[in-house]
Parts: sequence; structure tokens; C-alpha cells
Amino acid sequence: MLTFISYLLIVVCVLVSVAFFTLLERKVLGYIQIRKGPNKVGYVGLPQPFADAIKLFTKECSSPSMTNYYPYYFCPIFAIFISLITWLVFPFSSYSLEFNLGLVFFLCCSSLSVYTVLGAGWASNSKYALLGGLRAVAQTISYEVSLALILLSFIFLVEGYGLYLFCENQSLLWFFWVVAPLGLAWFASCLAETNRTPFDFAEGESELVSGFNIEYGGGGFALIFMAEYAMIIFMGFIFAVLFLGADVYSLMFYFKMILISYFFLWVRGTLPRFRYDKLMYLAWKMYLPMALNYLFFFMGLSVLIWALLL
Repeated sequence: MLTFISYLLIVVCVLVSVAFFTLLERKVLGYIQIRKGPNKVGYVGLPQPFADAIKLFTKECSSPSMTNYYPYYFCPIFAIFISLITWLVFPFSSYSLEFNLGLVFFLCCSSLSVYTVLGAGWASNSKYALLGGLRAVAQTISYEVSLALILLSFIFLVEGYGLYLFCENQSLLWFFWVVAPLGLAWFASCLAETNRTPFDFAEGESELVSGFNIEYGGGGFALIFMAEYAMIIFMGFIFAVLFLGADVYSLMFYFKMILISYFFLWVRGTLPRFRYDKLMYLAWKMYLPMALNYLFFFMGLSVLIWALLL
């Protein structure tokens, strides 16, 4: 019962965070573009996310006649389910589902999320949606390789898969100061993994007219939207745990998490979209060799430490 209540509490907090994160994004983009952003609904626009949610979920859902009906409706639900279940790795000590294979579980869930985008693009039966889905698959697979290799480096460093190990190992020194290039590569890979600017090829509005979610409106669009932003906040949480010290009982930890999530918005407001071939070049010819070099370095370091201890 305690486990269920803990997970339910996390889900509620994540959904409320998503609501206010969308408001923060619109405010940040507004001030970057020298305008106010939403400020009409309620006090300084604070209830705006809830007004948007009510509007979207009460709208009539259109069902284009040529779609594959069940995958078309199931993919947004599957997307929000994966985004929320990934939060099971949150390292509460009183939370019995915080398990020793947290990083493996995170990789499995992030790998599954690409199927929702591909399924939504294919089931919509639109050429723009299909192109967006195919782009998302190529992009996500490419950047998951660098994400997995960077994680492997840390697994050799902390000698385990649980996120609580990062809490223990960063009490004196943050890993970011030791491996800053890996931190920057991880952040860029997270941008690509969540289909955010400058890597938003799956939703290329200027090319693909909103990409894989072009046929979605109302509740379906709202679920895809919520899944994307829940994943952005989760990537901010993972970055804070891996690189910036991970005392989840400290208020400072949540400030760091919000700061990293804010960088996602800042990048969107300042950088133009990458070219697609440059995206692939960045993944396979820059991040992959760098992650491999760091991995071999940490492997050698762990072997050397074991040899000295024996």
C-alpha cells in the first residue's frame, strides 16, 4: 500500500509539474521574443494550463476515415503511460520500488517511447505523419547509443545500476566537474531523445506540418503533449542525479532539476533547427567516439583500482 501511495503521489506531482512547466515555457519564450506570454486567465495567467487542459479534453476528437483505428487511439495512451512509469526509478529510501536496476529500467522505457511516435505516425495514414515517425526512429536510435555508452561509463564508476549510488558517490564532488564533456553530450542527447529544438525533426512544423501528431486533436494531442513534457522533466531529473549530486531530500536538488529543465526551454528560444545530416554526423562521428573513449578510460580505471586493492 505504501508503494502504491508513493507512486501515486509521484504521478500527481509530475502531472501538476507538467501543467506549470508548459506555462513556464510559454512565459520564457514570450520574454525571449519581447512579449508577455499568457497573462489573461486568472492571476498573471497561472490557471492557463488548466484552462488549456479543459479545452483540449472537452473538444470533439476527430477520427480520419483512413486511419488504423486502434493503434491511432492507443499510441497517445501508451506514450503517457511510458512517461509516467519511468518515474518508478525515483530514489526514495522509503519507497520500496526504488530498485537496484534503475538505469537499466530507464534505458528500456526510453527505448520503448520511440514505438509510440512511430505508431502514431504510421497509424495516422498521412505522409507527413509517417515521415515524422521515420525521422523520430532514426534520431532516437542514433542518440540512444551515446546515452547508453555514457551511462555505462558511470556504471563502471559507481559499480552499480541503482540511482541511490549516485547520491552516495557525489557527497563530496559532483561528477559534472570531473567529466564536463560527458555532461554536455548527455544534455544534447537528451534534447534529441525528447525531440526538442534544435533536433525537433519529428515535429518539423515548417516542413512536416506538425509531423507525427498532425492528425491528432483534443484529448489525443493533449496526451502526446503531456508525455513529451513529463519526459523533459524526467531528463532534467536524471541529469541532476548523474552529474549534479542527488540528495532528493534537499530543496537544492529540485532547484537543479528545474534549472536543467529550463535549459530545454532556453535552447528552444535561441537556436534554429539543425540540418538532418548534421544531426546524424553529430551522433555517430562526435558523441559516439567521445563516449567510447570515456568508457574505455573508466573501464581501465576500475580495473586498476581493483588490482591495487587486491
